[in-house]
This record gives sequence, C-alpha cells and structure tokens, in this order.
Amino acid sequence: MRSALMRLSFAITSMIALAFLVPLGYVTKQIAHDRALAEARYQADAMVAALASVSGNGSGALDRAVATVPAGQSGRLAVHLMGEPTVGTSHASAQDVQLAGLQGRSATVEAPGGLAYLQTVVLDGDRTAVVEVYVSDGDLSRGVGAAWLALAGLAVVLVAGSTLVADRLGAQIVRATRRLAEGARAFGDGDLHARVEPEGPPELRDAARSFNRMADQMVAFADAERELAADLSHRLRTPLTALRLDADAMPPGPIGERMRQAFDALDGEIEQIITAARRSAADRVPETTDLVEVVADRLAFWSVLAEDQRRPWRVVGGQEPVFVPVGESDLVSAVDCMLGNVFQHTPEGTGFEVQVSPRGLVVDDAGPGIRDPARAQRRGASGAGSTGLGLDIVRRVAETAGGRLVIDRSPLRGARVAILLEPVRGRR
Repeated sequence: MRSALMRLSFAITSMIALAFLVPLGYVTKQIAHDRALAEARYQADAMVAALASVSGNGSGALDRAVATVPAGQSGRLAVHLMGEPTVGTSHASAQDVQLAGLQGRSATVEAPGGLAYLQTVVLDGDRTAVVEVYVSDGDLSRGVGAAWLALAGLAVVLVAGSTLVADRLGAQIVRATRRLAEGARAFGDGDLHARVEPEGPPELRDAARSFNRMADQMVAFADAERELAADLSHRLRTPLTALRLDADAMPPGPIGERMRQAFDALDGEIEQIITAARRSAADRVPETTDLVEVVADRLAFWSVLAEDQRRPWRVVGGQEPVFVPVGESDLVSAVDCMLGNVFQHTPEGTGFEVQVSPRGLVVDDAGPGIRDPARAQRRGASGAGSTGLGLDIVRRVAETAGGRLVIDRSPLRGARVAILLEPVRGRR
C-alpha cells in the first residue's frame, strides 16, 4: 500500500507539473524573444534620432553616429541609404532591405544565425534610409536555459516533496493497518486480551474501535456460555447427592465400593467443570498436560469396568512423558470419550488396546468398527444412538494440541480412534 501511494502521488504530481511547466517554459522562451526584439527596436530608434542630427554632414558623421549606438559598437547595426554605400555591418539580404525601403514600414526578417530588425526612416530631401539591427539566436534565447533549469528544479522539488509526503502518510496508514492485522491475528490465535489502539485515518480508527468492541463482545459471549455450563453442572449436584446417599447405604462389598469411587470421581469432574467454566475466557493461560499421566489415570478408572465386563486390554508405550498444549480437564474429556466409546459401542468381552507415544494416542478395539467415519466426526451426528458429541470433543482437543483426529479400521478388526500429533506416513 505504501509503495502504491508513493507511485500514485508521483504520477499525479508529475502530470500536474508537466501541465503547468511546459506552457510556462514556452512563455519564458517567448518573453526572451520579445525582449530581444524590443531591445533591437530601442537601438533602431536611437539610430533614427542620430540620423536626424547628422543628416547632410557626410559619411564620416554617419559612421560616428553608428559607433555611438551600442548595437553599432558590437557590429550589429547598419544604415542603408538608398543609392549609397551601407554604413555599419549588415546581416540582412539586399532584397529584404530594398523591400523594407519600398514599403516604408518596419519588418523583422531572417538573417544568418538570427533575425534582423529593419526600420525605415525618411530623411531630409526625401531620402529613404533603412536602419538594420541584428539580433542573434543567442540574444533571442538569452536566460531561457537558466529559466528552464529553474523550472525543472522546481518540478523535481514538487514531485519529490509530494512523494515524500505521500510516503509519510502511507507509512501511517500501513502502520495502523499492520497493527490492526496483528491484533486480529493475535485474537484469532487465542489471545483474548488482544486489542488495537485506534490510529491512522478515520476509517482505520473506526475499524480498530469496531474490532475492540467485537473482541469484548466475543469474550462476553464466551463467558456467558461458560457461566451457563457452570450452572448446568451445578444442577447435577442435587441428583448426584441423592445417588451418593443410596451408595453409602449399600452394604460393604466390591460393588458398593466401586459405586462410591465412581461418585467421588464424578463429583470431582463436576467440580473441575464448574471451576473452569466460571473462569473468564480472557483470563485463561496456555496449559501443558502430560498425556501419559492422564491416560494412566483414566485407565485406572476404566480398568475396573473392563474387568467387570471381562474385556481384555493392554497398553503399549507410555514409558516417557508426552506433553501436549491442552488443559488437563479437556484432555481428560477427550481420553474418556475415546475409552467410553469402546464400552458404549462394543459388546461386553470385546478387547481393546491403548497406544501412547510422542506421536499421539491411539485406541483400537475388536468391535464392529465405525461404518461411516466422516459422519461420525460431525457434531451431533451419530449412527449408534448416542449424542454424537464425543468424537467432536476429541477432534477439537486434537486440533488444539496441533494434531488431528483419525478414524480408521484397527488391526484388531474393529475401530481405531487416534489423536495424531504429527502426520503419519503409511499405516502401521
């Protein structure tokens, strides 16, 4: 934009300068031409006055009169007396001189290297004389070159000045535009505190203020949604408390103990949801969570149900921590969705395998598989009678972590649901 404004200003100023300076240059040349001819007329008039005083005193007096005129001293003056020798230095042709004498009027004729001004005068005794003043081309254009050079310098100053001003204005516009783009990019990358200081032209200042209002409204909408989620989660406390009382009333044994542990885990999850939801979206900071630790914790929970349903399972990998840029609660939700799908959509006794490594998390099962993987990834769409939100949660967590969700056929002939943190070439 900045270079475009400079080029536009350069083109416009150049055209304006040409539109004014070309005619002005022509006028300057014409003024110099007219000035030189006016000087020649003045010299001729002076010679005419001298002729009136020396008429009849002989050729010697006429030579002295010619020498007293500046044009005569420089060899540019001649007096043509009809029928007598020419006094002074002549540059005009004899035909032009004779024609001027016969017509009895002044004339300007071409001469070698310039012009000759011819003025006819009638002396005593009805004698006719023609006074010739020669004007060279140099005299006709004296000062024109310097004037044109000054005009050219003025044009350069005007064009350079306008281009510099356009560059300064363009720099302000570009700086304001760049800061607006940087603010929008930062907000889009998750920095909800990103705002733009209004600057530059009125249009860009209005755009910056509009962006700030939009960002404030986006944060307010996000906070309202999270407050609603917190309220809904809090409403679960009442039925959960009733169920916990029923579980506490159960006689001691593995079933009652498992139910109490499940209620404790569920109560902790609801507490985390409420705490996270009530925190403003703008106050959140990037979090990093160990994927291996989360998988181990959730497998400890799901393994109890797997043993109860006689599901064979195993874990591959997980010897080293795998840190991903996702909050712990979000990562727990994604892992629970991946493991919960196995228990919800496969018959009891169906085995599964969990692979965790720096490349991501893979859950394979030996169930019927997912018939339409593309449809299963659409939010709210499910072909198995569920809400259709689980895999969408996994997809969003995978994208937040910089990876992607993959749904495929597993080596166990069932479904494979994977969070891949880097592209995978070929199938294992």
